[in-house]
Amino acid sequence: MLGALRDGDWGGFPLPSPSSERFARRFAERHDSRFALCVANGTVSLEIALQALGVEPGSEVVVPAYTFEATAAAVLFAGCVPVFADVEPDTYCLSADAVAAAITPRTQAVIPVHLAMTFADMDRLGELAARHGLRVLEDCAHAHGARWRGRGAGSLGDAGSFSFQTSKLLTAGEGGAVVTSDPAVMDALYALANCGRQRPGRERDTPVIGHNYRMTDLQAAVLDAQLDRLDAQHQRRGRNADRLRERLVDVAAVTPLRVDARVTEPVIYQFVLRYHEERCAGVPRDAFVAALAAEGVPCDGLFYQALPRSELLRRDPLRYPQWASAGQRSEYPVAERAAYRESVWIPHQVLLGEPGDVDQVAEAIDKVCRLAADLVGVDHPAIERARAARTDRT
Repeated sequence: MLGALRDGDWGGFPLPSPSSERFARRFAERHDSRFALCVANGTVSLEIALQALGVEPGSEVVVPAYTFEATAAAVLFAGCVPVFADVEPDTYCLSADAVAAAITPRTQAVIPVHLAMTFADMDRLGELAARHGLRVLEDCAHAHGARWRGRGAGSLGDAGSFSFQTSKLLTAGEGGAVVTSDPAVMDALYALANCGRQRPGRERDTPVIGHNYRMTDLQAAVLDAQLDRLDAQHQRRGRNADRLRERLVDVAAVTPLRVDARVTEPVIYQFVLRYHEERCAGVPRDAFVAALAAEGVPCDGLFYQALPRSELLRRDPLRYPQWASAGQRSEYPVAERAAYRESVWIPHQVLLGEPGDVDQVAEAIDKVCRLAADLVGVDHPAIERARAARTDRT
């Protein structure tokens, strides 16, 4: 990393820069893919991955109704139509049944998001995609180093997109990457991210209007240095997550998200609880979160919106004409329950401490649940804001 800092050439041109070439090779190997391309962030990685996969403008791409807005926004940026499908109630990952119901003759791709601490069901989604001739682009922004049936995240579909934004498990402040094992997809990615320039050694030149989506050499060096300690951090978080689950077994008001048994190497981006207000004196989720934060536990309730209701994704037929005539379901009950009533997100940094730190988190959760009746009618400003926000969204 010091070499990249001292050589004075901090940009990303020519692509690949020395540090991005080394990091991309190691990152691809870590995820069982032949290639990786480092790019500016995790949103543009989704955008150019769709384009490189040949997903046509105006076509439909199925995305989860509960995830970060960037997953759907990237579909719009690629000229396509995001079609929302509901998520599973115990994992908050894309439901294969909901995807099947959302497929139309215009559907060309699906983007499963491996959310928080588990995977989407890649077996069922892969079978469904094969049956309908769909491209599969994995959104792995939360899944650095994770494995499904022994295979690395991003290698299960046609391509995988990663983010290295500040909050992520592997971070350069900003940044992203696309992994794939298809040389033609890699060729297209390279041109799209590198101002239309062709990848060295490409046999046939196909002109393309590309962007400058390159990652800087300095960012890649920062990431490469962190890659060596990623596994040790995953192991520590995993041990602490197991301890936290054990400590919460008897706390009826919360249930951790289910991690599928086919996840052979789980990673924890956020430890997510399903909060059951009916078991907690009817106290709304947001009031529970405010009380838990007051106990010193970093946490969030409205971590993600239900995307069909997000103000950031209001339909704009002037800017995105492909969305003007797109039909959508009107109800996404699991996504809405997760967003506005149920989910409690605890960041991964909490799990990098000592076992005693995890015990304090569990004790705080148990304390708030036991004393929940005392929150009814409390006028604490944070709880009042939470109640007001809940009223606005329901």
